[in-house]
Amino acid sequence: MRRMRQRWVYTRWFALIAGLMIGAVVGLAVYWASTLTGVALYTLCGTVAGGLAALAIYTFWRSVHLTELTVSIPNMTDLTFAVTPSNEGVAWRLFVESSTRVATQPLDQGSGVIRETLDSLYSLFGSVRAILLEAGPTTTPGATQTVEHLALGMLNGQLRPFLSRWHPRLTTWEQSNPDTPESQWPENAACRAELETMRTGLLRYVRGLGELAGVGNIDVMLGRPDTKDSA
Repeated sequence: MRRMRQRWVYTRWFALIAGLMIGAVVGLAVYWASTLTGVALYTLCGTVAGGLAALAIYTFWRSVHLTELTVSIPNMTDLTFAVTPSNEGVAWRLFVESSTRVATQPLDQGSGVIRETLDSLYSLFGSVRAILLEAGPTTTPGATQTVEHLALGMLNGQLRPFLSRWHPRLTTWEQSNPDTPESQWPENAACRAELETMRTGLLRYVRGLGELAGVGNIDVMLGRPDTKDSA
């Protein structure tokens, strides 16, 4: 505790001294600039304007510059995705939305509720679509894939087919058997089996979003600490 206090005192004094020195240098620079006239003054103004322009160009370049990342997703060859600082943030939002859903966790036979999982998948579908609409499209040259390609592939390749097949079947059975436990649904086992297949494919997309977002230890965050990244 004593060492922590001493370190805090030293850090405070160092910051104070550094601030005073920087302030003195800035003050001298401003005074010196105010005494300039003629060519020297125009040279200084041009230098400052050029520096600000270079900073603006660099900031703009970083916002649109594309880096590439190869991601492996279900039923496709490895695809190269374009990543910018802006859609990296979109990928992070999509990863969080997807990885925190009950639908990404295994539903073993005899445990869990299929209805809850289906509702979670429907909610995920809506959340992903809302994030994509808010973010807007990424403009990239050529045929390079972007984060929205991966997200739409997840919706149309995994979620939509499963929901279109099983949601109406379960709803119809529930309406005909309002007081019967879900475990008595004749298609319970078949739905769970297909759900696990879909979930495996869904997780590949979720991991891809995590890679695009630059997430470390993705499998640990997904609750799968023993799974290798290459799985």
